[in-house]
Amino acid sequence: MLIKIDDLLSHNEMTQASALLARAAWSSGLATAGPQAARVKNNQQLADDAPQFPALRRLVLAALDRSALFFSATLPRKILPPFFNRYTGRTNVYGFHVDNAVRQYDGGHLVRADISATLFLNDPADYDGGELIVEDTFGTHAVKLAAGSLVIYPSSSIHAVSPVTRGERIACFMFIQSMVRDVGQRRILYDMDMALLRLRQDFGEIDAVIRLTATYHNLLRQWAEL
Repeated sequence: MLIKIDDLLSHNEMTQASALLARAAWSSGLATAGPQAARVKNNQQLADDAPQFPALRRLVLAALDRSALFFSATLPRKILPPFFNRYTGRTNVYGFHVDNAVRQYDGGHLVRADISATLFLNDPADYDGGELIVEDTFGTHAVKLAAGSLVIYPSSSIHAVSPVTRGERIACFMFIQSMVRDVGQRRILYDMDMALLRLRQDFGEIDAVIRLTATYHNLLRQWAEL
């Protein structure tokens, strides 16, 4: 399930993020790479001790928290604190890989990576290449979104970032443990939620909508891990 969320960050938030990132010092992206990924990862990453890190993370997490679409699509239980990366010059590519199933943060807390997310943080006109390439059962998808927009996809997908041949690509990436582990079940719940939203807009809280809402919550009750 690949879902795009346009304008997750507001214009004001993008201005804040751009100002913070303009002063950032970048280090090797290998800090968060597993053994397989390290063979194909050649990018830069904001160091954990960078002074801009806390403010950038708060900004992104606040935007996720207010997004009803993000909640519906991911049903988040835990979110690994976001990271920030850059592709430019000789550090310009991330070959095909799969994300580690379990991630660790803050000295031992664990997150199961059910869903991966990329938040694009600069204008796509600023660089050539840099598409997020995701393989799934429906084919191969190339994603390059406007600044402030997010894409989510299963962490089990094989994916890559194509070479940046001009300019620089700056993004935020994160991993989400969902209350509903199974991607097929998450898709059913997401589709139901989107359909219910449309039905409410068109017909209001009629009896059929109430009963379908009950079915949604009963499925969530059955499938959710808390």
